Amino acid sequence: MSLFVTFEGIEGSGKSTHVRLLAAHLRAAGRRVLETREPGGTEAGLAIRALLLGPDAVPLEPLAELLLYCADRAQHLGEVVRPALAAGIVVLCDRFSDSTIAYQGHARGLDLGLVRALDDQARGGLKPDLTFLLDCPAPEGLVRARGRGAAGDRFEDAPVAFHDRVRAGFHALAAAEPERFRTIDSTAPRQEVSACIIAETERRLWSAA
Repeated sequence: MSLFVTFEGIEGSGKSTHVRLLAAHLRAAGRRVLETREPGGTEAGLAIRALLLGPDAVPLEPLAELLLYCADRAQHLGEVVRPALAAGIVVLCDRFSDSTIAYQGHARGLDLGLVRALDDQARGGLKPDLTFLLDCPAPEGLVRARGRGAAGDRFEDAPVAFHDRVRAGFHALAAAEPERFRTIDSTAPRQEVSACIIAETERRLWSAA
């Protein structure tokens, strides 16, 4: 039984950690799972990720940034995500279209109609079955992100006001699609957050069976 699950949130919200924890649980239960991310889920995507987020990334115009994310998504879906779903695999993706709308639309200020239109083309109609929004205040998320020890990317270096706009964008998206989104307070203990994610994913899997 395939399921397309995405994880969204501001920097430092715990997405990558909870992708790994959910994947481990599902594999232990005997399910086939693919962990992937955007940008960077393909070889071409890794090159795009370096342009967008790498240590040598140069400043980009917001529209150029948007087009690179959409190019990464089109390649990622065609090469990785769609074949996995067709094979009955549960796909867990660290960031997807909602991040593009929240970051490039709500936070960068690009026209939301343009952002959605380009994203629609990149997605080709595919939408996640379930999206976890790991929610935390921007200052706390940035403290976590900047405390990881690695060099920060262009987004981690942005001011708190930028991340407040991203968070507001995610909340607007979640409010518009309550059936798809499950918003979780990621400031709660890790085990508690993980238990909520596992329970909701299992519920969706059983209901889809």
